[in-house]
Amino acid sequence: MTPELGHYALVLAMCVAVAQGTLPLLGARRGDPGMMEVGRTAALAQLALVALAFIALMQAYVVSDFTVANVVRNSHTAKPLLYKISGTWGNHEGSMLLWALILALFGAGVAAFGGNLPASLRARVLGIQGLIGLGFLAFILFTSNPFERVDPPPFNGDDLNPLLQDPGLAFHPPLLYLGYVGFSVTFSFAIAALLEGRVDAAWARWVRPWTLASWCFLTLGIALGSWWAYYELGWGGFWFWDPVENASFMPWLLGTALLHSAIVTEKRDALKSWTVLLAILAFSLSLLGTFLVRSGVLTSVHAFAQDPARGLYILGFLIIVTGGGLALYAWRAPKLAPGGLFVPISREGGLVFNNLLLATLTLTVFLGTLYPLALDALDAGKVSVGPPFYAATFIPLSLPLLAAVPIGPFLAWKRGDLGGAWRQLRAIAAVAVLAGIVTLFIAHHSVVLAACGVAVAVWLVLGAVRELARRIQLFGVPLADSLRRLAGLPRAAIGMTIAHAALGLMVLGITGVSVWQSETIVVLKPGASVAHAGYDVTLESVQPLRGPNYAAERGRLVYRRGGAVVATLEPERRLYAVQRRATTEAAIRTTVFADLYATIGEQDGKGGWTVRLYHNPLAPWIWLGAALAAFGGFVSLSDRRLRVGAPRAARKPAAQPAE
Repeated sequence: MTPELGHYALVLAMCVAVAQGTLPLLGARRGDPGMMEVGRTAALAQLALVALAFIALMQAYVVSDFTVANVVRNSHTAKPLLYKISGTWGNHEGSMLLWALILALFGAGVAAFGGNLPASLRARVLGIQGLIGLGFLAFILFTSNPFERVDPPPFNGDDLNPLLQDPGLAFHPPLLYLGYVGFSVTFSFAIAALLEGRVDAAWARWVRPWTLASWCFLTLGIALGSWWAYYELGWGGFWFWDPVENASFMPWLLGTALLHSAIVTEKRDALKSWTVLLAILAFSLSLLGTFLVRSGVLTSVHAFAQDPARGLYILGFLIIVTGGGLALYAWRAPKLAPGGLFVPISREGGLVFNNLLLATLTLTVFLGTLYPLALDALDAGKVSVGPPFYAATFIPLSLPLLAAVPIGPFLAWKRGDLGGAWRQLRAIAAVAVLAGIVTLFIAHHSVVLAACGVAVAVWLVLGAVRELARRIQLFGVPLADSLRRLAGLPRAAIGMTIAHAALGLMVLGITGVSVWQSETIVVLKPGASVAHAGYDVTLESVQPLRGPNYAAERGRLVYRRGGAVVATLEPERRLYAVQRRATTEAAIRTTVFADLYATIGEQDGKGGWTVRLYHNPLAPWIWLGAALAAFGGFVSLSDRRLRVGAPRAARKPAAQPAE
């Protein structure tokens, strides 16, 4: 009965979504408070119903209910409990239910914490959220029912894709969806503002927390997916410009632009039309990612290769949402009142420069991702767009963007002093240039790339530190006064400093892996050794191993330097019996400055095993930087000025009766 309960809850949720998507919008148009209040009640009810359905599906996975077709296709009794739980969303139907759950969660968040919003604006936001939810719930119920029964039920299931039976992939989709779906709220705010014909500083203040929260979760989701690809796929890299990777990266880029653009709208009442457009496009790119993953138009380790009929539904939904949003923008945006004026050399001008480059980078990734798919669809031939294309386009465009990051905070609003900013940063620039020159003598190849990467990384980190030091007047006043200033700084400013410095750490890590990575591929017999990156690496043994639902071969690799043992790595090659699929489990020893990375492959039939060895300098800093960037975002989000909603006006004290 539990699956039927979940299915019934979804049907009720869709009915509630119909009410949420119509009555509040009609009430806002008529100025009817009762109809507008329906949106709040419906949003909370929709969350409860979708959560009930999700729990019902998860329960079916946990107890291995093989009367449910979805559980049969993606689970097995021998699978560990963690992967039974994550199997709930490790498939097309379950992941769409997770998407609907998070969408309902964000809608309920607006309902619960949007009490300070104008009633008509909140009603319109919740109405748009309801319509989006209706689209996804209808898709689930009519094309992707996760509760479909199978009769007679099999004795056991087909097991989950072995590549997804990993802790990283257990948490990657929820974090990614929190980012993807979070942009639905900014989209709803944009459409609501266009319907009302008003975008002002208060609107930007309400949009910023949702944008920032989505950006933080999307950052963590992308980083976790990259880390999984790094250690699970066994190829020694962290990013391959896979189309599905790009599908998550594009909304991140535009979300970053939206985050900065909303600041200008809030502080200076400028860039209003542009901010609204970014809010529409960021969510549209999230929907594009959903289409790419589920339409079957591409093959990827990340994709749910489903039938084209489902892809056509999502494509139609994407066209309606994006086309409708852009049509409304074209109609109403010219009527928005113009905002404050500013000169090019100003804080606003720096943020416009930031936005233009981020939009250009997004367009570059968009073309590189969809151009091959378009050619293939038109039978115009096949082309491969991979890392060389992005190295030639994305990197040169990103360098001026990164170079400008430390300068912006030193410029004043409305009219800035570029010379004054340079005087504040020239010592930092000298250190960065010196670091680049030193790198020229260290790098053995890609010398220019290495020097630029190191110089930019130093520039970003020290520039962020210098900006914080200026705020607290470090060394300009007694240390105790500086510490008091630090304690009194807005958390948004501290979060910005952390995020900008973290970006520098990521650049340094990416540079280290890209330029100084050492790779050795060799066939070794037990007892044989090979020289690799200054180490003598010996394959001591290969032993069979039994897991809960797989058989494995575990190698033991001993790293020595000068005869002393430095590290012991034990990579595995696993074979999952049910699906008859092999996976590579890399062994990684992480230090502050590098990763020692090893995988073991198939036997050569002569008593040897294929062994891949990598030495990845500064690799840990990539994910450390990403985690710190998200942490900086959450620190900013904790700033009371960025809590959801604008502050209420203080009530005037009641008049005292005359004595």
